Amino acid sequence: MLMLVLSGMRTRWITFVGSFVALALGVGLIAATGLALAATFDASERGPERFAAAPVVVRAADHLRVDTPTGTRTKPLDHPGPVGPRTADRLAALGRTVEDRTFPADVTADPAGADAKEPRTDPGAEADPAGVDAKQPRTGPGAKAARTGADSGKSRPGQEAEVRVGHPWPVAAAAPYRLTSGRAPAAAGEVVVTTRPGGAPLRTGDRVLVRTPAGNAPRTVVGTVAGRGFEDAVFFTDDEAARISPDIDALVVHADATAVRRALGPDSGMDVLTGHDRRRADPDPDRDARALVSVNALLGTAAGITLFVSAAVVASTFSFAVAQRRREFGLLRTAGATPGQIRRTVCAEAVLVGVLASAAGVWLGAGGAPLLVGRMTEAGLAPPWFALGDASWPLHTAFWTGVFVATAGALVSCHRAGRTAPTEALREAAVDSRVMPASRWAAAVLVLLAGLGLPAVALAFDPGDLLGRKSYITRPMLLVVGCALLAPVLVRPVGRLLTWLPARLPGATGVLVRENTAAGVRRTAAVAAPVLITVALAATLTGTVATLEEARAAEARTATTADYVVTPGQEGRPLAPAFVERARAVEGAVVSVSRSTAVTVLEEDTALVTSEARAVDPARLAAVSELPVTAGRLSDLDDGTIVVNEEWLTTRVGDRVTVWLGDGRKASLRIAAVLATGTGDNGVYVTRRNAGGAGVDRIDVKVAEGADRRAVAAALHSAGAATGTRVTTRAEWLAANGPGPNDPTRTGLRMILGIALLCTATALANTLVMATSDRGRDLAVLRLAGATVPQVLRLVAAEAVVAVGVGAVLGGLVAAVNLLVVWGALVLLGVMSAVVVPWGTLGLVVAAAALLAAVAAVLPASFALWTRPVELAGARE
Repeated sequence: MLMLVLSGMRTRWITFVGSFVALALGVGLIAATGLALAATFDASERGPERFAAAPVVVRAADHLRVDTPTGTRTKPLDHPGPVGPRTADRLAALGRTVEDRTFPADVTADPAGADAKEPRTDPGAEADPAGVDAKQPRTGPGAKAARTGADSGKSRPGQEAEVRVGHPWPVAAAAPYRLTSGRAPAAAGEVVVTTRPGGAPLRTGDRVLVRTPAGNAPRTVVGTVAGRGFEDAVFFTDDEAARISPDIDALVVHADATAVRRALGPDSGMDVLTGHDRRRADPDPDRDARALVSVNALLGTAAGITLFVSAAVVASTFSFAVAQRRREFGLLRTAGATPGQIRRTVCAEAVLVGVLASAAGVWLGAGGAPLLVGRMTEAGLAPPWFALGDASWPLHTAFWTGVFVATAGALVSCHRAGRTAPTEALREAAVDSRVMPASRWAAAVLVLLAGLGLPAVALAFDPGDLLGRKSYITRPMLLVVGCALLAPVLVRPVGRLLTWLPARLPGATGVLVRENTAAGVRRTAAVAAPVLITVALAATLTGTVATLEEARAAEARTATTADYVVTPGQEGRPLAPAFVERARAVEGAVVSVSRSTAVTVLEEDTALVTSEARAVDPARLAAVSELPVTAGRLSDLDDGTIVVNEEWLTTRVGDRVTVWLGDGRKASLRIAAVLATGTGDNGVYVTRRNAGGAGVDRIDVKVAEGADRRAVAAALHSAGAATGTRVTTRAEWLAANGPGPNDPTRTGLRMILGIALLCTATALANTLVMATSDRGRDLAVLRLAGATVPQVLRLVAAEAVVAVGVGAVLGGLVAAVNLLVVWGALVLLGVMSAVVVPWGTLGLVVAAAALLAAVAAVLPASFALWTRPVELAGARE
């Protein structure tokens, strides 16, 4: 049998080239994404950075721990508290302690003080010990620097503040930082700065303006230390750092860790960090984990889409190949072959193609994985440090997956091949009949019912679940499979619809296209299937993302009625207290100050659920926003109440809920109002008292009726320029917070769609080459009937384009159903937003598929027409 299989494959090699290429590409992509995915599992966690040389670090617990009947549950705290003075005094008795304080300290080069640089031989000789009070001589460049920095707080036009963080100098040894020039700061106006390649060229003796929460002040750089990569720092004297930021963020203790824990006691609310755990005190210690979660999601989705498309393409190709070989199988049956032998022959061909294609795909994947990782890091989809590991299991997985896909894709075709009757050897007509057996009907109906029923159930019970990424990526696949199974039935009516007008135009081309499309159902369905998959995925994924973005934008436009929105110049930082005070003093401005925080609730005594929250002034909230209230009143919000959304288990106004605030404090609050769920951005609202130590990070400003809008804007921008604060109009803020063309989600979708389009291109080319190569006699009959070569080629190209059109229409129907489901979920969640159809993406995908199909059909037809028509008409298979 093996010789028969090899002989058949050698004779009909065109039939298997497309399957081989499609499967090899699919396996290669799975191998490449698998290797990258394995690198996320094996990525080593960074060691301690800020406190790498500290023996013991004590800081407030950064996780909430709650005992439940099913065990202890933990959640990260949004705002861990400081180390109290009593705790610091108690630990000081055990050994030497160093207090760490972390605060914003942005640096701007001070051109006014350029001539006031201190002598290089003694960098601190002329340092101003009262720098923050600007008690400098009123003559000379030093006075000008004082007026520029301390009096007005403004930097010169064109100067950009370098974002840095401040620390007391004694804690520098915990990293450790080592002086590369100059000396340690000894007075209030002296600082030591870190240097790094590509950063501002700060040197010992430079005069700079340093903006801290205590205000702007000129400082003298008296020393530099080499940066360590995890932060750009400015070091102050211990007393000056304590004045700027009184709270102790962490405490370095030079004592035995056991003694420290014993001194603190079990219920101190402090964490004692040693060894690798000291990393938890680093800046944003979870950044690597968050980055890897995003990479995991993207690569897992890409691998899943690749597997789905590859399986569909291989199954469609083998199905069409078996349909083409009916006379061949009929002849074998006439010669005495049993149905089992026919099935084993087809299955053996699939396994052989699967093994060879999988081996080639593994080789391609191993070579393409470094390119994939490099492209992801360049596009910002993966962190810069992300690199491949040495895992080999993804290659084995990809290989056996390819073999399984090839074998499984051919199983249905094997069964149909075994049912070929001996009389098929006498068949001459090319018209397809009985293209939908009962088993295929049953499978199509079941899959379509599942594809429509699951969203219907979700719409009835949990519409918000339909807006999750996993849902809108996987949900279309059931409908795609269902439509692909029904394609032989849908091809004729859709094809006749598309060819209705061309068939009525002068000439025979339109009529021939319509009849050939209807007669060659299997051929048309085989071409339409990959186009159906790609169009459905492209329209659903990009359309859903765009629709959700539009819905969020609509929510933001409705909820925010302020004229100006003020946010920090650097994300994640609080607004400068000086700006908050100046903004509140602006005449004619209604100012609503808010803080970003979080509240955590224990649901059903089993799970801790954290919700984003904003701490607001209830009296000013209504003036700058229109929130979607479904029950209660926002005006009832006070220190003993909370505003929740409909996602909470308890949503009855007046009921009490037990929550943990951002700093871990437990509170019992009464529900004052309930908001619609929306797209998930309608969070929780509390008052400042329940903000959990959060700083002001947003101010909404409404110009009072009758006030001078220009005067208000000028005052806000003046205050913003002095404190490095971003002041934007409502329209500017909405635009800035919307997704851009390089948004990671959109970039990831483009990568996934590129994979699907690549597989589609391979399937299209292979199917059309197979189909056109088998139509030599049909083309010859047309030539003998008087058609010219250009007319025949135009007919072949038109048939291919119509087949692509059929796939595009079916894919569009699948996408329309999915987008309507998303729209219905939004309506049920209280969001009235239009469905965004990605016409540009769809047009590009369909145009590319049509062009490729036309070329793939015309080229083999051109080669076939080189033979004399009489010889082709008399040829036999």
